[in-house]
Amino acid sequence: MISSFSNTFHGLTIFRNLLQDPVVHKFQQLLSLLSARDFSDRWVDTYCDFAAVLYKTTDNIGDHLLKLALEDENLFVTRTSSGQEIPAAIRQSLDRELAILQKLAALDSHRVKALAGLTEEEASLLPDWEGRDLNFTEIYEERLATIHKKGYGIFARYHVFTVNDGTLVPVKYPDRQQLSELTGYEKERGRIIANTEALLAGKPANNALLYGDAGTGKSSTVKAIANAYKDQGLRLIEVKKNQLYQIPELVETLSYNPLKFILFIDDLSFSTNDNDFSALKAILEGSVGGRSDNLVIYATSNRRHLIKETLSDREGDDIHLADTMQELMSLSARFGLTITFSRPEKELYLTIVKALAAQYEIELDEQALCVRAEAHAIRNGGRSPRVARQFIELLKSGVQ
Repeated sequence: MISSFSNTFHGLTIFRNLLQDPVVHKFQQLLSLLSARDFSDRWVDTYCDFAAVLYKTTDNIGDHLLKLALEDENLFVTRTSSGQEIPAAIRQSLDRELAILQKLAALDSHRVKALAGLTEEEASLLPDWEGRDLNFTEIYEERLATIHKKGYGIFARYHVFTVNDGTLVPVKYPDRQQLSELTGYEKERGRIIANTEALLAGKPANNALLYGDAGTGKSSTVKAIANAYKDQGLRLIEVKKNQLYQIPELVETLSYNPLKFILFIDDLSFSTNDNDFSALKAILEGSVGGRSDNLVIYATSNRRHLIKETLSDREGDDIHLADTMQELMSLSARFGLTITFSRPEKELYLTIVKALAAQYEIELDEQALCVRAEAHAIRNGGRSPRVARQFIELLKSGVQ
């Protein structure tokens, strides 16, 4: 009985990645010592080491093993999600390993202490953890059926990412902006939401350029959409302009993923001799393999044509100047959807201020609120949703 528990981890193939998990590693050591009937101080130390590592996330080994199994990126889940045929041997291995994990999930501290033959007094000196009787096969099949929403690997654990040397890096604490917190620009926001919902539904979706004055909520809109639709299979990848050349290979990898992705480029603009210009143009036009239907590009910019121009650029010595300028101006046209966020008029600005005041539970006479908000806007470069939020936050903190 004891030896069977010890050998179970060694038999993992599909879920081999689980052996790298600190909790599983300590659990494996504990069961090995249990199998060897080594109940010296070393076993007690290993027992407590395991409990300490487990406690960092949960006190239930069943919950921990289930989470690892459901989020694991393995050859079975990647083949299944990409529609590949699964050989019988791989399917049999999966079923066998799920049964192994199910048995281990039920192995709570009381059973381990009993297997070690501890007296009641000895057992009382050691910490406890819970186990859980779970049907791993049934739960795993349910996860496979919703893999297009839940994802696997890092995409199951996180929904916002950045890029570092061509590799995705999860953002553990992303901006928590919610759509319900955004006031004004409902028509503009509605268009980008509709485009996102089309992407999630598997319908044709356009790359989008959110253009307009600074502080009007362009970036906040994209972040809020990512938060609102993360449970429907949407993931956000923020890309810096100087990383654009890394994107084609990344897009190729993501094209096989069952989830939907937004490549988010914030505050985008180019100079006329910018090498990144060609990189973005190539991404927008797609590769020879065609555009991935599970990914769109959302970019924000304060410039309608994305290009920083000077008079000397227009008066340069280029023989075919008109063709060159047309090439530069045409980049924005490669976005199928362009949405303009203009600086708000006074009425919209004050509407945003009052909505934010309600969210922050500011108790102030409406007329006085509006007068002070207008004065703040005049002192801080004009009206915008960003200025409105800064005013309310200052008010809430007692600074304003």
